[in-house]
Amino acid sequence: MAAEDMPKGEGDATGGTTPLQTAAALEGDFSCIAQARDLVADFLSRVRADHGLPVSTRAMDVAQLVVSELVTNARKYAPGPALLELRVAGARVEVSVWDSDSSLPVARAAEPGRVGQHGLEIVMAVVQSFEVHREPVGKRITAGIALSDDPDADPAIWRDGTAR
Repeated sequence: MAAEDMPKGEGDATGGTTPLQTAAALEGDFSCIAQARDLVADFLSRVRADHGLPVSTRAMDVAQLVVSELVTNARKYAPGPALLELRVAGARVEVSVWDSDSSLPVARAAEPGRVGQHGLEIVMAVVQSFEVHREPVGKRITAGIALSDDPDADPAIWRDGTAR
């Protein structure tokens, strides 16, 4: 897995002109899942320490859980590499995972006897927003997670991801 800061643009949560973001190509076996979680922890720790943004312990834990679930699915169901992107947008961190499989994920109905395959339901239960888009090759899944435990920190977004 290779991580690097992405090109800078305008309009971030710090009021400056440099968005806070990073990305990593994920290749190889399932060991990249732990590396992806570590990238999230490092990124959000830098956001807190270097830029003074509030990043709650819950936000750190939820972001790592979401990355773990999304990257696991990308490695499990899509051939080839995946791409993880992290970006601070307003009072949220946006987690995007691209993979080469064009099949869109679908949350399954509750089945008490089912073992496993609950990742998408878990992700959708803990994030503020969730989007899936087909790309020219594959798909991109983006989940938004509040940086603060304050439910009013991002008043423009409802829990289901629609704008207020």
